[in-house]
Amino acid sequence: MNITKEQVDALNAIVKVAVSKEDYAEKVETVLADYKKNASIPGFRKGAVPMSLIKKQYEKAIMADEVNKLLQQSLNDYLVQEKLDILGNPLPKETDDFSWDADILTFEFELGLAPEFTVDLSAKNKLVEYKIVADDALLNEQVERIQKQYGKLIPQTVVADGNEIKGTFANEEKGINNSTVITLDVFKDKKAAKALIGKTIGDVVTLKTKGLFDDDHKLMDYLKVAHDDAHGLDIEVTFTIESIDAIEKAELTADLFNKLFGEGVVTSLEELKAKIKEDAEAQFAQQADQKFLNDVTDFLIESTSFDLPSDFLKRWIQTVGETPLTPEQAEVEYANSEKGLRYQLIENKVILANDLQVKFEELKDFTASLIKKQMAQFGQLNPSDEEIDGIVARVLSNQDEIKRISDQVMSEKMLNLFKDKVKAKSKEVNYQDFIKAMYGELK
Repeated sequence: MNITKEQVDALNAIVKVAVSKEDYAEKVETVLADYKKNASIPGFRKGAVPMSLIKKQYEKAIMADEVNKLLQQSLNDYLVQEKLDILGNPLPKETDDFSWDADILTFEFELGLAPEFTVDLSAKNKLVEYKIVADDALLNEQVERIQKQYGKLIPQTVVADGNEIKGTFANEEKGINNSTVITLDVFKDKKAAKALIGKTIGDVVTLKTKGLFDDDHKLMDYLKVAHDDAHGLDIEVTFTIESIDAIEKAELTADLFNKLFGEGVVTSLEELKAKIKEDAEAQFAQQADQKFLNDVTDFLIESTSFDLPSDFLKRWIQTVGETPLTPEQAEVEYANSEKGLRYQLIENKVILANDLQVKFEELKDFTASLIKKQMAQFGQLNPSDEEIDGIVARVLSNQDEIKRISDQVMSEKMLNLFKDKVKAKSKEVNYQDFIKAMYGELK
C-alpha cells in the first residue's frame, strides 16, 4: 500500500491511496473459506460448495468490504502519523475509470485542512467586565417581597390601591395570553392604574403597552413577549381580572427570620438586607460572568481572522446526516454553523496554547460542589463525605455526565483565563443597568 498527499492549497489537500492485491488478498481468501464452510446452496451439501461458485457469488462484495476496512484504518493511521489537522471527514473522490479488476486499486480523498492562525487575548478591545451590586432599591424591594410572600392574602371584591391582582394579559393578533399577578404600583402609566381601581372579578380592562411600565423589559415578564418585540411595543392588550387580594404584610420577626434562614442566622432588618445582598450578588456574579464569556467569545471571533475550506465543508455537510442535503440546503447549514466552527477552532487554539486540562480530581470536586448545592436547596445542609462520594461516583459512571461536567469545568477555566489575559474595562452597575447592557442599551 502506498499513500501520498497532494497539497492543493493551504486549506485543501488530496490523499491518494494505492492498494495492491497483496494488501487484501489473504484476508479475502480467509473470508471466502469461512463462507465455503457455512454456505447452504441448493444442490450441494453444506461445506461442499465448489470454491469457484463461492467466488463467483461473493468474491467482489467481500473484496470491496475488506478494501474499505483497510482504507479506513490506513487513512486514519496516516492522518495521525502525519499530524494532519483536518475539518470534517475525508471525502472520497469519484473516478470514472475505476475498476475492481485492476491490479492496483487507487482511491482519492479530499481533505479540508484547519487554518493556521494566532489568537491574541491581549488585543485592544472595548469589552466591559461588569460587577453587579444589589442597591438599596433592590434590597427594599426584596424585603417587601418577602413580607408579602409570607403575609396573609385577604380576598377582595373590588380593586383598591395596594391590592394584589391576578389576571390574564391578552392580544390575539400578537399571540399574547399570559396569566400573571400584578400590583398597581408596577405601572408607570398612572391612567392604567386608575383604570383598574374599582373593577371587580371578571371585568376586562383595555390597556396600552406603550409607556405602560418604567422599563419595556417588564413587558417580557408580564406579557411574555420576546425582547425584540418588547421595545417600543405599541398595541392594546386586555387584562381580565381573575382574583383580588389585599395583602397583610408579615412582620419582620425572629420567627420569620428563622423560617427563612434557620435558627439565629439572621436577627435584624440590617442582617436580613445583608443576607439578601450576599445571595443576590452571588447570583448576579454568575450572570455577569456568563455575559463576559459571551462577549469575549464574540470579540475573538470578530478579531481573529482566518479562512476556512468553505467549499469542502459545504460538500461534506451534504453527506453527514441521515438524509443527504442538496447544495442549497448545505449552503444554509454552513452559514448557520460557521460562527460556531470558528469559535471551536479558536477555543482549541487557546486551550493548547495555555495548556488547559481537566483532571479527574477536578471533575470529582466540581461534581461534589454541585451536589452539595442541590442538597442544600432541599434542606440537607450537612451531608456526610461518604454520602457525597457515593453520589459523585454514580454521576461520574455515566459518560454523558462526564462530558457535560467536563465542559462546565473547562468553561470555568476559560473564563478565569479570559479574566486574567483579556484587558477589559471594569464597571460597577445595578441589576437594571446590567439588563440594559446585556441587550446593548447601556453605553
